[in-house]
Amino acid sequence: MLEISGLTWAMTIGVIVALLAFDLVLAAWRPHRIGFREATVWSVFYIAVAIGFGVWFASAHGGGFGAEYFAGYIVEKSLSVDNLFVFVIIMTTFLVPEEHQHKVLTFGIVLALIMRGIFIAVGATLLSLFSFMFLLFGLLLIFTAVQLFRHRDEDPDVENNVVVKTARKLLPVTDDYVGGKIFTRVDGKRFATPLFVVLVAIGGVDLLFALDSIPAVFGVTEEPYIVFTANAFALLGLRALFFLVKGLLDRLVYLSAGLAIILAFIGVKLILHWAHVDISASVPEVPTPLSLGVIIAILVIVTVASLVKTRNDPSAKAHPGSLRGHRDEDK
Repeated sequence: MLEISGLTWAMTIGVIVALLAFDLVLAAWRPHRIGFREATVWSVFYIAVAIGFGVWFASAHGGGFGAEYFAGYIVEKSLSVDNLFVFVIIMTTFLVPEEHQHKVLTFGIVLALIMRGIFIAVGATLLSLFSFMFLLFGLLLIFTAVQLFRHRDEDPDVENNVVVKTARKLLPVTDDYVGGKIFTRVDGKRFATPLFVVLVAIGGVDLLFALDSIPAVFGVTEEPYIVFTANAFALLGLRALFFLVKGLLDRLVYLSAGLAIILAFIGVKLILHWAHVDISASVPEVPTPLSLGVIIAILVIVTVASLVKTRNDPSAKAHPGSLRGHRDEDK
């Protein structure tokens, strides 16, 4: 059992909040187009911070817990890349100016951390009280994996999203972004700008990804501290990573299929754990080192296969996948 003191929790949250605050201040203070070099520097910095934390954590609490952290971090980082796909679609759909994109991304990261923090607390409580939750989480991940694989060549239908359509109905929306404001007044009447609709769409995406990612990381570790830090450090570099890889995302044509396989694998791992605890100790469990190896292997194979595919077929284009089909609705 991992023993984390209140002071360690407070210092960890303090560091994460400080990094988030710095990101927010930087985004608000100097809105500008993020270039490749700047995005690379910040991406390397956040990855280095995550690795540095993992090294300290492993040395302080043992290699086993360290392996769980790195496995969780890799799972969340790979899921966050799929998250970036959807962010790109939202930015493109609503024609978000480049100088405002970093503001939207920072909001999305903050909201994602808040949502995942809530889900982590709820999930940890449920798992500690009811062991059959491992079975439910496992089935949820397998269902998600099947849906994602079935619709791996589709994009989410952002414009017809229920939350986005409701927001448009409840509030009048201006035609332009009004200098990056969320709300404005026109002839004395209060209007939302398209940026508000974009933030609503980002919030809906964050909610969906939290529902998937939290059960996934609980499949790697049962420790709330590891779940939280793996999520937090994976999300912190998301803004810089967006500007670094958005031009390369179209080449990851097999990413959705790979993520579906990873989610299914973790789902099976959770079900085996439930059966080991509640049915019979003879039911085998999947050890963390094996999980880490399988996840890394799948990501490497998916990345290499995607690059080979797009090199041989330049017309091939990647899609983030969708949990439900919408082609028939569009007809």
